[in-house]
Amino acid sequence: MGKLAITGGEPVRKTPFTPWPIATKEEFAALEDAFTSLKWGGQPFPGKYADSFAKKFAAFQTAKYGQCVSTGTVAIEACLKAIQIRPGDEVIVPAYTWEGTVGPVLLLNAVPVFVDVDPETYCLDTKLIEQAITPKTKAILPVHLGMRFADMDDILRIARKHDLKVIEDCAHAHGAMWNGQGAGSMGDLGAFSFQSSKLITSGEGGAVITNTLEYMELVQSYINAGRASLTDQYHHRIIGFNHRLSELQAAVLGPQLERLPQQAATRGKNVKHFESRMQKLAAIKLLKPDLRITRLAPYGFMFKYFADKANDIPRAAFVGALQLEGIPCDGLFYEPVYKSSLFPLKPEDFPALSWGREKPLDLRNMYSCPEADRAAYHEAVWFPHYLFLGSAADVDSIADAIEKVLGASEELRGLDHKAIRNQRLGRADRES
Repeated sequence: MGKLAITGGEPVRKTPFTPWPIATKEEFAALEDAFTSLKWGGQPFPGKYADSFAKKFAAFQTAKYGQCVSTGTVAIEACLKAIQIRPGDEVIVPAYTWEGTVGPVLLLNAVPVFVDVDPETYCLDTKLIEQAITPKTKAILPVHLGMRFADMDDILRIARKHDLKVIEDCAHAHGAMWNGQGAGSMGDLGAFSFQSSKLITSGEGGAVITNTLEYMELVQSYINAGRASLTDQYHHRIIGFNHRLSELQAAVLGPQLERLPQQAATRGKNVKHFESRMQKLAAIKLLKPDLRITRLAPYGFMFKYFADKANDIPRAAFVGALQLEGIPCDGLFYEPVYKSSLFPLKPEDFPALSWGREKPLDLRNMYSCPEADRAAYHEAVWFPHYLFLGSAADVDSIADAIEKVLGASEELRGLDHKAIRNQRLGRADRES
């Protein structure tokens, strides 16, 4: 019997962390009001709760207009429709992200162009964007990932230079600010998710924000079955679908928005304490801070794990051991999208991949993004935000477990298969 829980020892933590999501009397009261109103869906449009939340959320993110939608993936799709992405257009996307960032590009018969990520932030590497631009490029779709921002200063500069649109994927960035501007408000549009793991959640759901009325009108028409938008100043008529958020879902969002600043402050304080505990560990490296992030959104905390400084114990074994010490965490949180099993792309299903080409684009095999590979398969370790909603003692238990595993890493030799199994189960159970 060893010291580590994975080898039969006692785990560091036997009690659960703060549960997520958090349900309070405010959510119950709003749900009861929506329930007894008998107006449960999103039609008549907009519903009372969806409309109220969208306006408050847009203002919170320093944008003029907001619209609730059915999912975060639909939010991206609606943004692409709003900037009038056409079949065959190209959209630049980061290689290391959730598959739902890229799927809408293909579903609109456009072409995603993958660009590697910055190893200091794991966000889109802006130094590589311009070499990926072609005459067919119409937009850049950066993802603000795990408490970090894609470099919006560079991205907006490049977009202006090449006359491109910018859609910000802000699924991790509720409340975040860059140089005093809310995530999602700097590009042409911003897309948010309210899926269960997010900082604000309605179980499923999403939102689009923008400062451009014409874009908001197109978003509203697209997600409301093609009906005219609320203002209808631009008189666009497009084919749309029912991607509205129900009132029963929207009702629980308002109270969470009210609590978000205090929760963010608690997470931020605990993250700072956690980072102080990690500073001296040779096998751990924190992501680079950026003073341009003027309001933090602690969604997924990440650090880099270096196996060569931990007795060559693979990340999978490290993560599996931490999980059995009672610490929820993940390594294979994201993959390079084009390598993911959730990206079973067949060129014949997407005509734009063949147009004007001798051979169809083979997106699964034509890219090499070494930094995304390194993050996905070797370095990145993710911790969910709710671990940092409790006390300093909770945070210390995470740090204690990490120190324990690193200190007894020799016990992990020969146990990689168990850790890998745990890691894969965590990946299969998680929906982002």
